[in-house]
Amino acid sequence: MEAPPPNTPAADYDRAWLRDHLADERRKASLLGEIREAIFGAQDGVVSTLAVVSTVAGASGDRVPVLIAGIATGLAGVFSMAGGEYMSSKSQREIFEAQIAGEREEVSERPGEAEAEMAFMFEEDGLPRPVATAVSATLAGHPEVLLKTMTEKELGLTGEHAEGSPFQGAMVMGASFGLGAVVPILVYLVLPIEVAIWAAVVASAGVLFGIGVLKSRWTRRGWLTSGVEILLLGTFAGVAGFLFGNLLPGILGAPTPGI
Repeated sequence: MEAPPPNTPAADYDRAWLRDHLADERRKASLLGEIREAIFGAQDGVVSTLAVVSTVAGASGDRVPVLIAGIATGLAGVFSMAGGEYMSSKSQREIFEAQIAGEREEVSERPGEAEAEMAFMFEEDGLPRPVATAVSATLAGHPEVLLKTMTEKELGLTGEHAEGSPFQGAMVMGASFGLGAVVPILVYLVLPIEVAIWAAVVASAGVLFGIGVLKSRWTRRGWLTSGVEILLLGTFAGVAGFLFGNLLPGILGAPTPGI
């Protein structure tokens, strides 16, 4: 259904169009949560694995320990990130549900207090007191609407906090971390270690830049700024890892690899 012209009066909007439009906006908002998890997981997978393989490569000069360390880091990160995301999302949801239950109790047992709070918050938003009082009185006649409005304004909780599955978020986070971790590891599988040390940094930097560019599609920031921001983080991690890898053997009394 085609959107009405921008100057269409509110009373003339078709209810079917409004229903479909709001459903589409809510789907987009829900998708943004998964995109955030995917971007964060992939970025962390690239950066943390790059730092580890660069450190081990700089310290050992041997492909085998580099691959072992990289794969171990990737696998540990997948399970750690997925488990952490699951528990974080589940705990957050339980906290939100407990807060909503408290507000529900207030609306049910102390309706006058709930109505007064709403009127006060509307005044804080800039409504004149008579208007704020009238709106709150109207809401008080519909307890479920009053409860929903209170949770949104008083607690900052919207419908998106109750949507989405913790398990689904965990899968997105774990999978994206694993995909990101593969990038620096693959380089060491196909190139000599002397070349792979720097090639891994370049490959990871390219992927990180791409993640930043992709992120700008939803953040509406400049694609170059967004890409460079994440690129600098990854490059720093890789170079710092290599330098520390060359310093650690001497600090620990081990021979420095001649690479």
